[in-house]
Amino acid sequence: MSVTTSLSLSPHAHLGPPLPPMSILRRLNLHNHLNLRSRSRNHRLFRSLAVAAVRQDTTVWTQAPLTEIEPAAESLFHVTIDVSDAPDLAVSHTRPGQYLQLRVPEVEKPSFLAIASPPSFSEARGAFEFLVKSVAGSTAELLCGLKKGDVVELSQVMGRGFDIDRVDPPESFPTLLIFATGSGISPIRSLIESGFSADKRSDVRLYYGARNLKRMAYQDRFKDWESSGVQIVPVLSQPDGNWTGESGYVQAAFTRAKQIYSPQSTGAVLCGQKQMTEEITSILVADGVSSEKILKNF
Repeated sequence: MSVTTSLSLSPHAHLGPPLPPMSILRRLNLHNHLNLRSRSRNHRLFRSLAVAAVRQDTTVWTQAPLTEIEPAAESLFHVTIDVSDAPDLAVSHTRPGQYLQLRVPEVEKPSFLAIASPPSFSEARGAFEFLVKSVAGSTAELLCGLKKGDVVELSQVMGRGFDIDRVDPPESFPTLLIFATGSGISPIRSLIESGFSADKRSDVRLYYGARNLKRMAYQDRFKDWESSGVQIVPVLSQPDGNWTGESGYVQAAFTRAKQIYSPQSTGAVLCGQKQMTEEITSILVADGVSSEKILKNF
């Protein structure tokens, strides 16, 4: 006896589509995997940007009043800011060459300024001094247009400054060559007035470049600097007809003088125009001065 089983289908029943070949499934899986990886990368990118934004927002701004603002040279202003109400900020200036950010009222973009006064001044007087170049359209120009009593905002003190310990003791580095151009003399003033045993070194020279004498700040301090043991060599790129000193650019003036007696016992400090610092560094290294003994504050 045979049994026959029949299957009747409803007229509304649907048969499933045929399964795709394995090659298509593999491509689909790869596509989904790549999409997941892309979303993961984007997530990490967004997360890192968010973290960076949070870090950027961690800048602590301290309000402080101007106590002095006056011309220091053509296009340069001497600015003093009272930080006596923020003693932690004042004592955070520990090394010549450090800098901070400064904001003026109703302007978001800050200006980076090297501190011109020595750390001892900040601690004893509760103030910072700056040499500010007024550049058209900049925050610095707005700062130079303020008056005594106006309030600005300062960030924390930043930067490693000049690590003068790398050219100590003075007996081991009797030659110390200092180079500055324009407002780059600001942190150099902090270094000189902080003291680095210049009087115990046999050859300390400051090559200070400016367009002309009207653009050269701190001339009233030259005698004090020289009495501390620093020989000052002014270099003017566009002097008037009565100038008898060094002319041209700082790097050319130094090349003419040179006089490096012992590269192994020579150190250098540089601050100012980028081309000058790069060319002086190349000259010194080519003459055998160790790059570790060439100090910069940035």
